[in-house]
Amino acid sequence: MYFFTADEHYAHSNIIKYCDRPFKYIDEMDAALIRNHNEVVRGEDTTIHAGDFCFTKDFDTVQRKYIDKLNGAHIFLVGSHDYWLKGKNYNQIYEKRIDKQLVVVCHYAMRVWPASHYNSWLLYGHSHGNLAPMGKQHDVGVDNNNFYPVSFDCIRETMRNRPDNAGLIKGKR
Repeated sequence: MYFFTADEHYAHSNIIKYCDRPFKYIDEMDAALIRNHNEVVRGEDTTIHAGDFCFTKDFDTVQRKYIDKLNGAHIFLVGSHDYWLKGKNYNQIYEKRIDKQLVVVCHYAMRVWPASHYNSWLLYGHSHGNLAPMGKQHDVGVDNNNFYPVSFDCIRETMRNRPDNAGLIKGKR
């Protein structure tokens, strides 16, 4: 199964006040995010992290303190605070066909994206729940999803109630 998330901001103490997160301390937030992740993600699952995973600059620290504690496989996209990925091979955008549905993931919301005119989905972060979706979009950031990753099945249900994307071309791609 696939899960999607963004904007965890591990090790970023100021995010608690910036986003009015319900935690007193960074250690409390980090532990809750790890616990919530592991509550829904299993070892055979894959999580796509749409940026701003961790505020720490050292890759080894991020690996040891966070990634190694999270269930499943992980794909990391770069966000605006992912300095720990510097010098690593990373992407800004991810595309995957899941159950015949093209899913596009990026840290930033876009007005158009690959195959948006065929109703592909865009999953994004960065806005911390403060940007309304347009068409088949969903903010997968933790602030918008009760501090949990979101499953593909849950996103499919959400998209059923969303309007078509702007410029929709009827037919198959």
